[in-house]
This record gives sequence, C-alpha cells and structure tokens, in this order.
Amino acid sequence: MVGLSSITGILSQDMAIDLGTANTLVYVKGRGVILSEPSVVAYHVKDGGKKVLAVGEDAKLMLGRTPGSIEAIRPMREGVIADFDVAEEMIKHFIRKVHKRSTFSKPKVIVCVPHGATPVEKRAIRQSVLSAGARKAGLIAEPIAAAIGAGMPITDPTGNMVVDVGGGTTEVAVLSLGDIVYARSIRVGGDRMDESIINYLRRHHNLLVGESTAERIKTSIGTARVPDDGRGSSMMIRGRDILNGIPKEIEITQLHIAEALSEPVQQICEAVMTALETTPPDLAADIVDRGVMLTGGGALLGDLDLALRERTGLAVSIADQSLNCVALGTGKALEFEKHLRHAIDYDS
Repeated sequence: MVGLSSITGILSQDMAIDLGTANTLVYVKGRGVILSEPSVVAYHVKDGGKKVLAVGEDAKLMLGRTPGSIEAIRPMREGVIADFDVAEEMIKHFIRKVHKRSTFSKPKVIVCVPHGATPVEKRAIRQSVLSAGARKAGLIAEPIAAAIGAGMPITDPTGNMVVDVGGGTTEVAVLSLGDIVYARSIRVGGDRMDESIINYLRRHHNLLVGESTAERIKTSIGTARVPDDGRGSSMMIRGRDILNGIPKEIEITQLHIAEALSEPVQQICEAVMTALETTPPDLAADIVDRGVMLTGGGALLGDLDLALRERTGLAVSIADQSLNCVALGTGKALEFEKHLRHAIDYDS
C-alpha cells in the first residue's frame, strides 16, 4: 500500500527558496523560478500583535513611507533572519502564492543559507520553513548553490572560485569535487553599498536621501571604479538639504558614486585576495586557468568585474543570470538531489 507521505509527495510541488536579504526567489520543481519578490513585509501593530498587511512588491513601495501605526521591514539582515515571526509570515505568504492548490499538499523545501551562518541562525531558518508548512526542510550553502546555478563544473576534481555578491553578504568560495574547500562570508553587499551612497551624499553634499533613492542611484549609475573620462554619466537626484531642511535637487556623477562605493568594493577585493592566499597551490593554479565567476545581484554593479581583474590579475566573468543564480542552483540541487545529497543538510 502506498504510504500517505508518498501520496503527499506526489501531490505537493517541492520547491527551492533563495531567501535573500533583498529579494526572495522561489523555484518549483519541474517549472523553474516562478516567483521573485523583495524580502519586505509591512504590518500593522495592534494590541501588541502584528497583523501583516502586505508582502513583497506591495510592501517595498511602503518602505520609508509608512504612517506611525504601520511598519515596513526587511526580516532578513545580512542573509539571516533578523525578525523570526515576520520572516515566517513572509515564507508562508510566498509558499501559498506558489501553491494555488489546497493546504493538503506539504512541499519539501530546500533553502540556501550563507556559508557563515551560525547553527542558531540555521535552526531559525529551518524552523521558519517548517512552521510555514513544509514537510521537510533542507539547507544548502549559498556558494555551492551559486556555482551550480552559474553552470560551473563543481563536481570535477579542479578548483572553481565563485564570488556571490548578495544584498547582505558577499560569499567568496573555492569549490572542488562538489564541496567547499575554502569559503568566507563577509557582511558586505548591496545594502552596504546603499548605505555608503547615503553617507557620502550626507557628508559631501549635505543631502539626505532614503534607501530607495540610494538603490536607484546604484542601479542607474553605480560603478566600482573611477570612469576613464574622470566623470562618467550623471543623474539628477532629490533629497532633503541638511542645512535648511528643505527639499533640493542636485546632479551627481559616476565619479562621485565610485568614490562613495570605494570602501565596500575594496572589502570585496580583499576577501577575494585572502581566498587566493589560503587556497591550496594546485587549486589556485586551476583558478588562474579558469578565472573567477561573479554571481548575485551585486555582480551587476558597473565595472565590478574590471575592478576585481585589476586587483587580482585573474580573468573575471559575470554569470549569465547572475540575479537568479542562487535560486537556479538551489533548484538544481532539488532536481538532482541524488547526485548532490552530500551538499544538502536536512538535520542540524
């Protein structure tokens, strides 16, 4: 007789989740990435309890614009859960959105976690996913997922280096034979870049701007190195003048943004250099041949590959679907679980 759990398995759609600091992507087995939304939740505080009002895209529009009774927050900070209850609600919402069917089907879910996540942080993520209705929750290290998603031959006995620049963390890892030989997670990513832009504008232009403006500047004219013509393209931005408190508009150029981002870019370059210094010589020789693969949303920062190339002397390439790499890799781990079983952790 077929067991109930196997019937549930047939009825459910197993999924892989890239629970990112900035965006959450959901991959459904056999269908690919079918959901990509900001990791933001807006809730209403009443009688000490939280009532969720909006999740994802709708909630992101509320960031920095809410009245006193409503809060819009990002429950993930630096790749791990900062607000347990809100994160659970967010995961529930995304699982429900993907599962249009009845509540009877409980999916198996694989989630990717930063390599540097502590056992407590991992347990929090696993617990949130199980409370959100998963039948079984597995974890996979983000660098492995990023490398699989970028199509790197990680099961070969050769060294592969992947640099995954996410919203909260940058993961630098050297992989061989399907596992991590060296990995380091630094808490520098897209969020830190936005902060650097906000601080730079406040210091040098006496202008106060919000997170969403900083992010728009980064995606429009953000660059990791000083433009060849010393100025680069420019854009007009609006914010509040710190000196007299009234709104004003100024023009900023790529040169300003390169200066603003010099510190986070420097930290990413240093993490790559440290990885190269600690990698066993034979694998380091492979990396010289194969180069470095950049993945994650941060890989789309203008000229980041060139800045890394100048610092390390290695060939640096950007993955085809760098934004979706981790979700695609986590999804492939779900599809080819037998081959990658050693990389998925179901019990910690």
